[in-house]
Amino acid sequence: MRAFDYVRADSVEQAVATHAKSDTAFFLAGGTTLLDLVKLDVMPADQVIDVNHLSLKQIDVQKDGSVRIGALVTNSDLAHHAYIVEHYPVLSQALLSGATTQLRNKATTAGNVMQRVRCNYFRDGYSPCNKRQPGSGCAAIDGHNRSVHAVLGTSDQCIATHPSDMCVAMAAIGATVDVQGPKGKRSIDFLDFHLLPGSTPWKEHALQDDELITHVVLEAPLAGSTSGYLKLRDRASYQFALASSAVILVMDGDTVREARIAMGGVGTKPWRAMEAERALKGATLTLQNMEKAAAIAMQGAKPYRHNAYKIALGQQAIVRNLSTLTA
Repeated sequence: MRAFDYVRADSVEQAVATHAKSDTAFFLAGGTTLLDLVKLDVMPADQVIDVNHLSLKQIDVQKDGSVRIGALVTNSDLAHHAYIVEHYPVLSQALLSGATTQLRNKATTAGNVMQRVRCNYFRDGYSPCNKRQPGSGCAAIDGHNRSVHAVLGTSDQCIATHPSDMCVAMAAIGATVDVQGPKGKRSIDFLDFHLLPGSTPWKEHALQDDELITHVVLEAPLAGSTSGYLKLRDRASYQFALASSAVILVMDGDTVREARIAMGGVGTKPWRAMEAERALKGATLTLQNMEKAAAIAMQGAKPYRHNAYKIALGQQAIVRNLSTLTA
């Protein structure tokens, strides 16, 4: 492990200004992923900037029902917040399905949004990996790619899945990411924040190098909605999704008035299935229509040597979730 400098920031402005002075500085909040990657020399740092003392730990419900979540709100606090539990059960369930209680007590909202992939070839420090060393290749394409590798949004440069459960729920809800940098503040639509690998897999998000996430703002909950998160995995705890679905439904009797569907474990980013949503809108929720929408959600999927099963599993994650919500 390399030596690095430690700096404590007491304001967002100070944090941003300090970060702008270095090419290999990282913001430190919960550190549940960052410190592991620094120790592994996957993310070599010459400086870490501790932002834990910034005033970004509030969850504020706005007059229109939307929610402004501070970047440093822990996953546990967000999952158990009364308004989130009542109005965004899909988000609470997603958060509680991730990691362990101890990690959720430390992990932060912004840190979760900024998670790096869990591909073993990315983390081992020596295998070809375009995320870690641009131009070196992708060992996962012809390697072992069963669990944390995608079938949607892949390229010949990278096939690693985005690991977050929380982000899948936020993709279904709709949100914006508020950031601040030397040039001021701006907001990024959540669906545009995470980038597909394409030909530049090392560019994982729309955040500039000198910007800091300050808040995530959730859209107001859909009136009369019901929602849920379903995570399919190898074991029941401390495991990443093989396939997951976040579903929000507004029903008018047996007819779907509004549907939101997002998926995890199958895509290189939190995957919003808008075509599947359109297929359900105005339809009766029969098993046939659920299966049709699920098939649409997985259109364009590209299987690899060990993960072709994810196409069927992704469809099952949607159908089971829809069936449970309307049972």
